[in-house]
Amino acid sequence: MSTSTTASVSTHILDTSVGRPAEGVPVQLAARAGRQADWEALGGSATDADGRCKDLPALPEGTTHVRLDFAVEPYFLKKQADAQQDAPANRDSGAGVFFPEVAITFAVVPGEHYHVPLLLNPFGYSVYRGS
Repeated sequence: MSTSTTASVSTHILDTSVGRPAEGVPVQLAARAGRQADWEALGGSATDADGRCKDLPALPEGTTHVRLDFAVEPYFLKKQADAQQDAPANRDSGAGVFFPEVAITFAVVPGEHYHVPLLLNPFGYSVYRGS
């Protein structure tokens, strides 16, 4: 929850290749106070069945930049293994993961809430400020 002196962040992931939320993706949150400041790791969470992280840590006072790190490789490797069982000739099986992680960095101001959805597929992603 944001206050007049802090911002807040939420996120979710939609796997656009299947039109469903991406469950079980680890997400780490980091923050810094100023462009030249060092990143402070704040902790993380994993996406639930709705693709949402409902328990990300609060941002410290003075945060100006936030980074969300999504570890998507395990999610895609599991999908590939499941697809290989269903269709051994799948052209993408064994090809590895093109984007093993996605790091999104954005600026924040106190008092604002930032919902940052990640639209994900095996060969691309998109992100935007949601509501």
